[in-house]
Amino acid sequence: MDTTRSGGTASFGVRLAAAMGERSPLCVGIDPHAATLAAWGLGRDEQGLTAFGATLVDAAVGRAAIVKPQIAFFEAAGVAGYRALDATIRRARDAGLLVVADVKRGDIGSTGDDYALAWLDRDGPFAADAMTVSPYLGFGSLRGTIDVARENGAGVFVLAATSNPEARVLQTAVLAEGPRAGRSVAAGIVVDVADDNRAAGDRALGDVGLVLGATLDLDDFGIDAADIGSAPILAPGFGAQGARIEDLRALYGARADQVLVSESRGLLADGPDGVAARIADRAERIRTALGSAA
Repeated sequence: MDTTRSGGTASFGVRLAAAMGERSPLCVGIDPHAATLAAWGLGRDEQGLTAFGATLVDAAVGRAAIVKPQIAFFEAAGVAGYRALDATIRRARDAGLLVVADVKRGDIGSTGDDYALAWLDRDGPFAADAMTVSPYLGFGSLRGTIDVARENGAGVFVLAATSNPEARVLQTAVLAEGPRAGRSVAAGIVVDVADDNRAAGDRALGDVGLVLGATLDLDDFGIDAADIGSAPILAPGFGAQGARIEDLRALYGARADQVLVSESRGLLADGPDGVAARIADRAERIRTALGSAA
């Protein structure tokens, strides 16, 4: 089965599985909130944002599979923020970390394609390994984005079940027509993602993943874990938001080994000097919860 894309680049799913196995299934969120920057004595400028990103990246090396810069916090600083973001992504990639750009893009046609090229083109301005996308213009609207990702050995994480309370009514609504009729909106997206990975050739992990909040009960959203297939799961909500690493198998069942445990705020509570210890702690707790060797 082919595990490479054009140019000989290994597929995202293959690279992600290797990183999760070699280090841990931890995703370190890089979220330079204005309040956090101030508490750390950093400005919301290129220098401060770059320093913040460097602290998180350096602490994640050898411990986490992937880092996830939240683009909004960089974007708020304008051009200076994008320069800092570029430095952060380059530092992470140079250190051997995978990078998922948390941009939550989603659009149709050439607009969506160019969003994907901006973030995922291996020769492009940011060259992240994956990006988050919204399917709420219809999963089919992501076709070009997914194709661009696979052509560049990259991946996408598709929002399916999210923790914000406004989302529940939409995501639990039952589809009245189409191939997923009778399923909830969220469950339909899960099946769409699984089918896409299957059509591309199932591996240990596919190139198209799902965002499934760790503070949610998947049953409440009509999601059967058996339908997830080979999709990697980006699971925000651990730490400050209340989800417990020790509950990984209870939350995701047989798919727990596909979960990227995402945490951001909880890693920052002890300031910059405490980040490495907190990341090491999370990595060890994940391995223990999954029954993996340290």
